[in-house]
Amino acid sequence: MRVLHIGKYYPPYQGGMENFLKDLLYALQKRDVSVSALVHHHRLKKPFLPEKENDISIFRAPLKGQVLYAPVSPAFPGLLRQSIRSFRPHILHFHLPNLSAFWGIFVPEARAIPWMIHWHSDVVASKIDRRMGVAYVIYRPFESYMLRRSRAIVATSKAYLHTSSALARVADKCHVIPLGLDPGRVRPPGDGLIKWAERKWGKGRPRVLAIGRLTYYKGHEVLIRAAVRLSDIRVFIVGEGDRRSRLERLMTELGLRRRVSLLGFLDEPELQALLATCDCLCLPSIERTEAFGLVLLEAMRYTKPAVVSDVLGSGMGWVVRPGDTGLLVRPGDPGQLARALEVMGERQELRENMGRRAKERFDKVFKIDRVAQQILAMYQDILPA
Repeated sequence: MRVLHIGKYYPPYQGGMENFLKDLLYALQKRDVSVSALVHHHRLKKPFLPEKENDISIFRAPLKGQVLYAPVSPAFPGLLRQSIRSFRPHILHFHLPNLSAFWGIFVPEARAIPWMIHWHSDVVASKIDRRMGVAYVIYRPFESYMLRRSRAIVATSKAYLHTSSALARVADKCHVIPLGLDPGRVRPPGDGLIKWAERKWGKGRPRVLAIGRLTYYKGHEVLIRAAVRLSDIRVFIVGEGDRRSRLERLMTELGLRRRVSLLGFLDEPELQALLATCDCLCLPSIERTEAFGLVLLEAMRYTKPAVVSDVLGSGMGWVVRPGDTGLLVRPGDPGQLARALEVMGERQELRENMGRRAKERFDKVFKIDRVAQQILAMYQDILPA
């Protein structure tokens, strides 16, 4: 069986959707599924060069820019046609949202192949960036066509499926399969990196790590305002994005430069060292655009509890079991977030028990091998022969 995945980006671009795609391709390959991926290059104006990684072909379309957080590549339809002709897939596996995936509607070679859709997130009509609601009016007809045209759809949690207006119209084709992670993808940090991380954290409790793009729905402003209320906190925010300058101004206004740091992009070994040495992970996202929070699985792997926003309809509140593997707080409430982080810093035994149960839940539910087996079963339903 040959399956071509259509995604946004692919590692070394750092993102939950991208890391999941890589882990999934490798896990499917172990099950004798021949896989390939067509994505955008993560750097502007890089030429098209097909790559081979562990015998998996990765096609990267040249990136010309972005429109409302969506990559733009005029070469994408031609490369979609080319990759289908060279790879000859039996199934096209689309990862949405992805504006370029809509080219599948117009490329005859793509329409001749069964489709499966991986639904990572709705396009949420944001209260913060109101352009998203306007753009969705144009986006929605193409999205609806793809959902109707697909043979099967994967939603990443029951909570998200039951609150998605887009998926409600095709609920009979939807299957709930969580995202997963390969714990063997990245080696645990050695003693040298652990010592580096300990020095970087310095003194202070709690040690709070936030990982994610500095963008409108991630709620980093809420985390920064919560830090004001805790005199001994140490916060590291890892990631780059369009709101960096705004966050830096807020930190300066609140006098938090010594306790809150924007670390930008980090190489994987340094990021893993910070995960291994933090007290908890914080995911303060404030909208359903944060549909799952794959970074939560990274923390669970290191036996770390998490403090997350209880966003209605998001899978975050399902991944993290309140009071068992972490704490849930009201979205956009700095006071409640500060109290939860204070608990994590002061109650070591509670923190360690939550972390241990988080690791047990990860091993039982979120390992990529388990997820890949469920995906393979869906492929076999689509192509029983």
